[in-house]
Amino acid sequence: MRNLTMLTDLYQLTMMYGYFKHGMENNEAVFDLFFRKTRENSAYAVMAGLESVINYINNLHFANEDIEYLRSLELFDEDFFNKLRTMRFTGELYAMPEGTIVFPHEPLLRIKAPIMQAQLIETALLNIVNHQTNIATKASRVVYAANGDAVLEFGLRRAQGPDAGIYGARAAIIGGCVATSNVYTGQMFHIAVRGTQAHSWVMSFKDELTAFRAYAKVFPKTCMLLVDTYDTLRSGIPNAIKVFQELREQGHEPVGVRLDSGDLAYLSKKAREMLDDSGFEKAKIFASSDLDETIIRDLKLQGAQIDVWGVGTRLITSDDHPALGGVYKLAAEIINGIMVPKIKRSDNPEKITNPGYKKVYRLYKKKNGKAIADLITLQHETIDPEKPLRIFDPIQTWKSMVLTDFTYRELLVPVYLEGKQVYNPPPIEEIQEYAKKELASMWDEYKRLLNPHVYKVDLSDSLYDLKQKLLREHVDGDLA
Repeated sequence: MRNLTMLTDLYQLTMMYGYFKHGMENNEAVFDLFFRKTRENSAYAVMAGLESVINYINNLHFANEDIEYLRSLELFDEDFFNKLRTMRFTGELYAMPEGTIVFPHEPLLRIKAPIMQAQLIETALLNIVNHQTNIATKASRVVYAANGDAVLEFGLRRAQGPDAGIYGARAAIIGGCVATSNVYTGQMFHIAVRGTQAHSWVMSFKDELTAFRAYAKVFPKTCMLLVDTYDTLRSGIPNAIKVFQELREQGHEPVGVRLDSGDLAYLSKKAREMLDDSGFEKAKIFASSDLDETIIRDLKLQGAQIDVWGVGTRLITSDDHPALGGVYKLAAEIINGIMVPKIKRSDNPEKITNPGYKKVYRLYKKKNGKAIADLITLQHETIDPEKPLRIFDPIQTWKSMVLTDFTYRELLVPVYLEGKQVYNPPPIEEIQEYAKKELASMWDEYKRLLNPHVYKVDLSDSLYDLKQKLLREHVDGDLA
């Protein structure tokens, strides 16, 4: 387990030093980690990264070499270094489990801890959750576009560094991919790995047919051939069929062929026809070549005969939306045992924070289990499903509805209490299955790849009133 304690911004350490010098190091603070908006043409995101967060916090400590480096900066005194040497996470952390469908402005993580600790972990938590949630969301959209076809993650070579490739591949599995080409990720997280050959294999032999035969000899039970090195329809598919016939004579059935260039709609239809006419109706057609959800959707609309999609660069980099934009904001302080809510004002309503120590409920229609809305409340508030519940848009407050036939669940679960880990991340396959169920609970209108309906994330009356009260106080204070 890596020690990532120094994976932070310098300003976190300077603030920690300031808290320490002012005797504030043990003051408790509440921070929320959330994002303000989804990617373009997406109504939702898929929470990912909690397992990495747990690994980070469990190994949080300043090693001797860390102290020596910080001493070299000539910014801090020895009393501060002595404090850092003994620092561990002693606070509370609640989180939405990985695979949860999440929306803007609701806390994905809620931290209550001594302010020095809470400040230190900000950068790493944002780095982890922003990246992995973003990739899981992109993968979810790609898988949705594939409409039941298998999707493989193929992006390691184009990922922005090893960690982005490793943890991005894991996030892609949470989003619905069935396997990855990334062997290291497969080893670390017990994820299925897939891969066969590249064009260099075919080019290494005197001709295409010889290359195909050589591969089939080595992998007769799992033979899948890359058919576009020279000419897909004139040589690739005919040569693959010859080798498939030879394999069948030996008692083996081929897996299929892969297309990696050209007009995938046209080529896949012609390849399907040629394979079927030769008696290989069960041979699958794999496709790759800079795919994403939009291209896959269009190919399917054109009747492409593709069974498995290999998606690389545009998934692992989330090239159309490279950052989630998550933020980490102070929501409350505990002063003399009393919770004091905090708010950040802004001329941009989207950047005004929700104050206080909060929780998040998801409301469901009782008769079909579909999600209706999320409701952010103060910690002490409860919901009685036997009573009508009025919810309203926190910006356009005239938009409201009354729920009478609904169920609910809390989304934030305890991960650390008093510094002790109380939550064990489930296996990756369970997380993926949970994510599938989460997405199934969403109406189709929220899952559209273009112009989806905006999901409702509302505030309770008490939280809304508190927010307005604090905003008025700040305005009055500014005018005083």
